Amino acid sequence: MIQRPHLKRWFHTASTLLALAGAAFVVLKIAEHSAQIDVSHFGTSAWAALTLLVVAYGASNALLARAWWQLLNYFELQATWPWTLKTYGVSQINKYIPGNIFHLAGRQALGMSAGMAARPLAQSALWELVMLAMLGLLYGALATPLGWPQMSVTAATVLWASLLACGYATLHRLGARPLALAMFWQASFLMVSGVVFIAVLLASSGTSAVAYSALPAVCGAYVLAWLAGLVTPGAPAGVGVREAVLLLLLGGLFAPADLLVAVVLGRAVTASGDLLFYLYALSIRTKAHGQV
Repeated sequence: MIQRPHLKRWFHTASTLLALAGAAFVVLKIAEHSAQIDVSHFGTSAWAALTLLVVAYGASNALLARAWWQLLNYFELQATWPWTLKTYGVSQINKYIPGNIFHLAGRQALGMSAGMAARPLAQSALWELVMLAMLGLLYGALATPLGWPQMSVTAATVLWASLLACGYATLHRLGARPLALAMFWQASFLMVSGVVFIAVLLASSGTSAVAYSALPAVCGAYVLAWLAGLVTPGAPAGVGVREAVLLLLLGGLFAPADLLVAVVLGRAVTASGDLLFYLYALSIRTKAHGQV
């Protein structure tokens, strides 16, 4: 029988190799289409728009912090909003450390140092991941037309909205208002993330290359790619995995060169936004043990 430590090492190695394979796939695609990749047409307005997208994505991290605050409340852990925002922002940057779990470990350590009980604190992180994964799959309904052309974009959008509304209403009816609110904030973050990628795609490929009717499917594909990166432990912040999945899902809709530019710029925007959020979190002043 395989011993648990051996199983853990095998899983870590496999997930790391998967992340490296995804990154290698993106690099090979860039090399293959390098002659077609051109950002020289980007003017001042395009770069200014990308800068605004960095700010928008960085600010959207506060939505995830808000969701975590609701989860802390659900598990009866008392925390002020400034402390929650600071703790989430300072620890979240650690997702870029290989392993893709150190932001959770950092948050656990900061919470325990503030006097919070270890078990409910860990439960809040687990529920955060489970809810994000479920919402990511739900957003995948928007991408259904990519693999099943018989499903119209309108029908896919109605399905997505219905599932989202049913989930929110169910949590409310069960008396779990903090979970319902956490779901709302997480869903809002995923929507902002998808819209930011769409904006990057529009900036890099031009409006003429994008069928506006396909934009909901693009949003769904982005969230699915984000989810793939989230559940791959060996990929820091989903690097390589997210980009590879995006290229596979959207390769039939856009010119390879346009899509590659959007994928690379999209990663630059999200990484810069995460850094901006981290720097802002550092500037937040709170008193000891999360008290204002």
